[in-house]
Amino acid sequence: MRTLFNYLIFPGFLFSACVGLIACWIDRKVTARIQWRVGPPWYQNFVDIVKLLGKETIVPAGAKITFLLSPVLGLLSTILVATILGVTVRLPLESFIGDLIVVLYLLIIPAISIIIGAFSSRNPLASIGASREMKLVLGYELPFILAITVIIIKSAGSIQIGSILNHQINFGSNLASFSGMLAFLVAIICMQAKLGFAPFDMSESEQEIMGGVFIEYSGLPLAIFKLTKAILLYTMPLLLIILFWAKNLTILASIGKYIAILVIIILIKNTNPRLRIDQAIRFFWGPVTSLAIIAIALALFGL
Repeated sequence: MRTLFNYLIFPGFLFSACVGLIACWIDRKVTARIQWRVGPPWYQNFVDIVKLLGKETIVPAGAKITFLLSPVLGLLSTILVATILGVTVRLPLESFIGDLIVVLYLLIIPAISIIIGAFSSRNPLASIGASREMKLVLGYELPFILAITVIIIKSAGSIQIGSILNHQINFGSNLASFSGMLAFLVAIICMQAKLGFAPFDMSESEQEIMGGVFIEYSGLPLAIFKLTKAILLYTMPLLLIILFWAKNLTILASIGKYIAILVIIILIKNTNPRLRIDQAIRFFWGPVTSLAIIAIALALFGL
């Protein structure tokens, strides 16, 4: 019963979805203010999800079964990540060995589900978006893994999130070191791409390919994709807080840290134009990966 509560209510699906949708509203509200607009009310994202649930689900002719299964796969993976991270923050000793590796694998699944769903729709524009998403994943995963490697090195080789959290409580946040700061910068940039926000939103590109990977989705499947992205907007900053900034995780401190990272996400999104996919790949495999390698070298020297 307790496990079911963790996955479905708190800190799993219901809690993470609500926090994610409110974070999406903050993003939309701030963006609107920057553009001299009023912006939507706080409940707009909840209304949008409910409206989509009442819409007809249109399946393209010739689409495969994976067209409908892909959104569910992405949502389940994000719920698992939200539950693992939430339980670890509350009870670090209940984390299991290797849970960091499990979380990293689960965080790739939403992007894979988008790629599979777009290709299975057999829409040319969706296929272009899926191709871009596939290349983007190959671009940002390498530096993101290297940034996480820095944390593993600084935590005496631990791949258990609870141990990493306790290590920071005893010895200070990883962000307080040179290697930790560089790795955090790399992780922030990669997180922007994982969330599909500008300047790394080339797989959707409404002005170019009319939504790209989501062009054929409607009704319930589209609502599930939007919920998945909202939950990711909750889980990704939470993961970075746990790995880099976990010296003090009281409720108020955690909320403040989450808002700080959310502000960084919104600032990057509203101050950078969309990159071409080749520019994004060169950026991730060039300066971002180089920065991550420098961070690893500094971590090995204890800096």
